[in-house]
Amino acid sequence: MPEGKIEAIVSDFGGVLTTPLIQSFMAFQDQTGISAETLGKAMQAAAEANGENPLFEMERGEISEAAFLEIVTDSLEPLLGHRPEMHRFKEIYFEALEPNSEMIELMRELKAAGFQMAMLTNNVREWEPLWRSMLPVDEIFETVVDSGFVGCRKPESKIYALTLEQIGRAAGECLFLDDVLVNVEGARKAGLHAVHFQDNEQAITEIRAALA
Repeated sequence: MPEGKIEAIVSDFGGVLTTPLIQSFMAFQDQTGISAETLGKAMQAAAEANGENPLFEMERGEISEAAFLEIVTDSLEPLLGHRPEMHRFKEIYFEALEPNSEMIELMRELKAAGFQMAMLTNNVREWEPLWRSMLPVDEIFETVVDSGFVGCRKPESKIYALTLEQIGRAAGECLFLDDVLVNVEGARKAGLHAVHFQDNEQAITEIRAALA
């Protein structure tokens, strides 16, 4: 484990402060008939054709949401045998997400206890109004690092360094929370304490133990 007293909390957004993201992909499947498996194959085909996963490009702000949807639609067409309608992708995605009230209350508690609070999210520029409206983001978090605006994404080392720079803390003074294991591993590699969120009970127990 890293050395140093934890002074700052760095939390992910989707899947930690919200219900699991898989619910959004299941809702997309229910409403469009396009399975998560087929969507994954389309993403893989696009990545092989373009040399990069279009989702990653969108999350870095390198391509727009409209360009992302066009790429994915192009890749889905040969798999489905018709050109699907994708214009409601983000609406379906966010309609299926709900705030995770237990984790949000923990974030409030930690802020009240004097911890410096930051959010580090892989997100999309055009989606900012939607996700910010779900949670009391500015009430809880002094710093928000959004991949869509900074040109890098988790688990790239650059985004952890950028976050530490913005909050003015050493890595060993920070506890990072994320539901994606590769992002947690990236944070640990960067020297942060980290908890892999799997469910509320497990994560809250591990967070309290790390802060004890």
